[in-house]
Amino acid sequence: MAATSRKHASAGSGARGAESVDPAELPVRPGEDAWTTAEVAELHQELNDDADRLRSEIAAAELALNGLMRDSNDGAGDDQVDAGTKNINRESELSLANNARDSLAQTERALARLEGVGFGVCESCGQAVGKARLQAFPRATLCVTCKAKQERR
Repeated sequence: MAATSRKHASAGSGARGAESVDPAELPVRPGEDAWTTAEVAELHQELNDDADRLRSEIAAAELALNGLMRDSNDGAGDDQVDAGTKNINRESELSLANNARDSLAQTERALARLEGVGFGVCESCGQAVGKARLQAFPRATLCVTCKAKQERR
């Protein structure tokens, strides 16, 4: 329910939706075809679907974490192996939840950029990220060249 109200809240706060995005405004690299309305709508839907999936993953991980935390208080008779296993399970669920939160933030940011300004523009050099790269990874904020430089650091 919280995810639904968040989605509606973001829709009311200036988000335009795919239908109002002018594909001609989205940059492409030399040699790439311009974006089409259908491609923009597909990308928008993919990002929305990813956001919904990630919200579900976060909710499931939080439920699992709550159960693990509750069980950890119930370990009076546990040996060291049981306690260690519980700790590993708790850390694993925490890591999954944090990764899903990070991905959700990236996805929501990509949606905001797509519906607003800046989608497809490299945040480092200002050149086009590339249509093919964005179709493969819609959350990309760096062109291939800048991403390679970032990874070498």
